Amino acid sequence: MNNPFRKFYIALLTAFVAACGGDDEPLGFEAGPLGSVEVGAGEAVQIRSLLSITGAASLGGALRNGVELAVRDFGDIHGRAVELGESMDSMCSPDGGRAGAEQISADPQVVGVIGTSCSAAAVAASPVISEAGLVMISPSNTSPLLTSDLAGNANPNYHPGYFRTSNNDLYQANAVADFAYNELGLRRMVAVDDGDPYTTALVSAFGNAFGALGGEIAVTARINKGTTDMTEVLTEFAAAEPDGIFFPLFEAEGTPFAEQARAFDGLEDATLITGAALLVSEFLGTPQSAGMYFAGPESDHGANVNAATGKNADDILAAYEAAYGGSPTSPYWAHAYDATTVLLTAIKSVAVEEGGKLYLDRAALREGVGATAGFQGIIGAISCDDFGDCGTGRINIYHHTDTSITDIAQLPVVYQFAP
Repeated sequence: MNNPFRKFYIALLTAFVAACGGDDEPLGFEAGPLGSVEVGAGEAVQIRSLLSITGAASLGGALRNGVELAVRDFGDIHGRAVELGESMDSMCSPDGGRAGAEQISADPQVVGVIGTSCSAAAVAASPVISEAGLVMISPSNTSPLLTSDLAGNANPNYHPGYFRTSNNDLYQANAVADFAYNELGLRRMVAVDDGDPYTTALVSAFGNAFGALGGEIAVTARINKGTTDMTEVLTEFAAAEPDGIFFPLFEAEGTPFAEQARAFDGLEDATLITGAALLVSEFLGTPQSAGMYFAGPESDHGANVNAATGKNADDILAAYEAAYGGSPTSPYWAHAYDATTVLLTAIKSVAVEEGGKLYLDRAALREGVGATAGFQGIIGAISCDDFGDCGTGRINIYHHTDTSITDIAQLPVVYQFAP
């Protein structure tokens, strides 16, 4: 064959191969609008976690451990190992969430993310992850701003590809309001936030729910992150003569707030109620936590079995204690375990194996996670709505009376809410 004909033949063959998908895709696979990931023989499926290793460390550590156990228990995907890589630190902040999301998104082999721990980090991370075509499932973000109003309307910070196994805080707000008004008989309350998307949205929703029952929110106040002297806000609260105080703060601000409120003139008899951000072992061991009420997710999961791994809650907790030397410091460990298995189950279901390679379509993965319905997890049956809310909606109110008890699963439950 002379040179001109050889060039023509090569060009024709190249065009034919390209039309059929070439070496990048098998003949039966067509990548969707978000692209795809190719996993070769002997390579691992790559997922990542974006959690608060610093910031809300008690929360992030428990989540990270839950993710690691789930990856181990789930096993391989069509003969490929699942690689979690190094956990990225969201620092429970917008800057940390954005930086971590950008770093994860820069790796074209990553197909999904477990995170973030905090809603503030998610507000910044979610648009980055969404734009990259990835899926992110949070075990503990609860701000309604990230999903919807639960009435079919997206909220401002919702982005496609974002999901969570934790509950939308509209449920928690209703639970706290009903408990405070109907169970404790409180009629006049005050509330404080720290400007965070989690605390501000929860305080606002609580005020609406408490008001709808006939209660009064006499004062709502805001402190800055890092504030430790609560004199100004407590003076304003004492002047309002409240029956109770709702302060869904994190440890850094919630610890001094509770301590100072206990001793503040005019607030000695006020009932203290907080949210899930303070429902961590470290705070439960402090003297100021005694007598407080905590709203948060269920922590005693009985014999619930995760459908993807076949492990029940007791099995996983035993493995947790053996691996990490103690009980989980946050009840959201179970949500992290379930979120990871939901992601891995969806990856396994959409994977196409041809020619010794595994192809993972990003759009199909989003659809797969979004189609989750009745998936049996440790937290119960998991079903995702159109805006990424996949939680059960169930909320417990815990009454902490003994500071020697720091295992959340052993706290007395005095009220249960189910939508």
